[in-house]
Amino acid sequence: MTLGAVAMVVIGLGLLVLLTQATGHRGRYNQNYEWLVLVNRIVAGGLLLTILWGFVRLILRWRSGQFGAKLLLKLAAIFALVGVVPGVLIYVVSYQFVSRSIESWFDVKVEAALVGGLNLGRATLDTLSNDLGKQTRAAASQLADTMDASAGVALEKLQEQQGFSDVVLWTTNGRMLASSGQSRFQIRPERPPASMIKEARQKGGVEWIEGLDESSSGGDKGRIKVLVLVPQSGMAFDEDRKLLQITQELPPTLVNNALEVQAAYREYQERALAREGLRHMYIGTLTLSLFLAVLGAILLAVLLGNQLARPLLLLAHGMRQVAAGDLTPKMALQGKDELGGLTRSFADMTQQLSDARASVERSLEALDSARGNLQTILDNLTSGVMVLDADGIILSANPGATRILRVPVAAHEGLSLLSLPTLEKFAKGVAEQFTLLRSDKGAHELDHWQKSYEIHATGQGLTESCVTLLARGAVLPDGMRLLVFDDISEIVSAERSQAWGEVARRLAHEIKNPLTPIQLSAERLQRKLIGKLAAQDDALLTKSVKTIVDQVDAMKRLVNEFRDYARLPSAELKSVQLNALITDLMVLYASEPSDQVHRAPVSVELDPACPPIQGDVQQLRQVIHNLLQNGQDACESRGHALPNARVLVRTEWSVLRQRVRLSVTDTGPGFEPNILKRAFEPYVTTKAKGTGLGLAVVKKIADEHGARIELSNVIQDGEIKGAQVSLSFALDATQGAPNQPSS
Repeated sequence: MTLGAVAMVVIGLGLLVLLTQATGHRGRYNQNYEWLVLVNRIVAGGLLLTILWGFVRLILRWRSGQFGAKLLLKLAAIFALVGVVPGVLIYVVSYQFVSRSIESWFDVKVEAALVGGLNLGRATLDTLSNDLGKQTRAAASQLADTMDASAGVALEKLQEQQGFSDVVLWTTNGRMLASSGQSRFQIRPERPPASMIKEARQKGGVEWIEGLDESSSGGDKGRIKVLVLVPQSGMAFDEDRKLLQITQELPPTLVNNALEVQAAYREYQERALAREGLRHMYIGTLTLSLFLAVLGAILLAVLLGNQLARPLLLLAHGMRQVAAGDLTPKMALQGKDELGGLTRSFADMTQQLSDARASVERSLEALDSARGNLQTILDNLTSGVMVLDADGIILSANPGATRILRVPVAAHEGLSLLSLPTLEKFAKGVAEQFTLLRSDKGAHELDHWQKSYEIHATGQGLTESCVTLLARGAVLPDGMRLLVFDDISEIVSAERSQAWGEVARRLAHEIKNPLTPIQLSAERLQRKLIGKLAAQDDALLTKSVKTIVDQVDAMKRLVNEFRDYARLPSAELKSVQLNALITDLMVLYASEPSDQVHRAPVSVELDPACPPIQGDVQQLRQVIHNLLQNGQDACESRGHALPNARVLVRTEWSVLRQRVRLSVTDTGPGFEPNILKRAFEPYVTTKAKGTGLGLAVVKKIADEHGARIELSNVIQDGEIKGAQVSLSFALDATQGAPNQPSS
């Protein structure tokens, strides 16, 4: 719309210039004035419609409450007044000036001056013509007795004496006899008009002027021609009469002045006849010029107002977007003025705000990511972490706390630590430690406290079970309390196993030494005294010696078990085919039907896809022996096998985990809950004749092999149907693992 309006203004100004030129030029006026006026009126109408449309749009924007509408209206009104008021003032003055000027053009004095000038010119030309006529008649009298042969010389002499432009001697029938001057060099000199020849014969001579007519050729070359009948000296026919033509050039200044006066007088007469039309033409042109100027000024006022208001509207729109939180790049004007610089500064400021917000968002995202990572770490941390306030209220806790304390801590968030069931003693101890840390900071070299606690303690002796915690507490900068605790029951069990190993080593050393002398001394007494005593005494001696030897053997076996547990050699890992090893051992457990009354039968389920593993053959043989003997012992009841009792040895290859699993399952009574937690500790057993070292040795060998060991009860329909011990071995790195899944 803006480009169209500007184009319309330019076209209107161009047409107005053409109209002005047509007004000042009569020829162009007659040809183009009417259609120029029509086109200018059309352009003016288009400008008026454009302005009205823009004004209606501004009013609609103002009524709808759009920002900037009032400013645009005010700027447009100001610029319009600046353009319209001076234009109207100039129009009024110009109207009066044009009206009075046109009236003054047709004053009587002007007309009299033009008539006087025209008469003066005519009188001057008449005088020159009469003078030239007299001279021509005098020259004709001189040529009366001149012969035709010598006429040319006489004409040249006459031209030189009088200074005529051209001298020609004609016959009455139009034949040239002689000439001198310009016509001498012309092939066909211009003949006098027949009318002039006739008039000269009748009157004796004629004068006329050429070159003063605007339509005649020659332009400013005005001249006077005189044609005179040459007198006859004797009797002659009319056809033989001669005519003398003399041409005299007029001064160019005189000719031009005469033509100008004649043209001015003629134009004056024409305009005098069309005085009212001329007045209307000038007034109409002036009015149309004013109308176009006013419309153009109003349109330019709107455009300029829009240009001035555009940066402000742009800033206001951008501010509303920024206030709404939209910090996308804002449009800036490229002008070099202050408003353009202001929009660029605002765009730069918005970009800086956007960059700052993006940086803050990245920081928040990094913080959220760090918080998420920290939460993930806390969720997967084996330690329990709890945050308490100064009053001991639980604010947050990780899943590790629930797993270690065996209490749904998350359900107690917002409650006191003392509200946790079965943990009152632990909660009181933690509160006391925080109180001591806060009351006597100087007594603590560190900014935290550390102490161990036992929770969920049940049973006594071998059936004793508890969870040992190592708790650490610190006060956070905001006054909150951080409590971190770990389940160190396995560490305590390992320390206990290590202590038992040391005890076993010393006992084996101290007990083994006197056993052999005791056995040898008893056997020597039997050899010395046998047969020397009464039969009753001999029987008593033999029974006593046998008792001593049997107990010594039992003591030796016990000492050997102590020695094996305390001084278990390091494993020499080699490639071992576990299925083949189990098959060899099964020969030792092949029992007769009569043996099944006392011992549970052993069956195997071997996965043929199992690849070789890394292991020590002798130690793995001991592991399998211990597990099978424990399984059969568990199945015994009062010396006889339980009904449907059996021990199952099974191997399984896991493609997903890339490990070989060995499991031994029995159908015995299973493990008691307290024993299940401490089964791998030395001397923990419920068997009357057991030492509690079997599973402890298995655990040590599994650790030597880097195998994972698991102990569990077999549950069916909510009842314990047996026990299972599983070991998971790594593959032999030198052997390729099969790809087929286990059968």
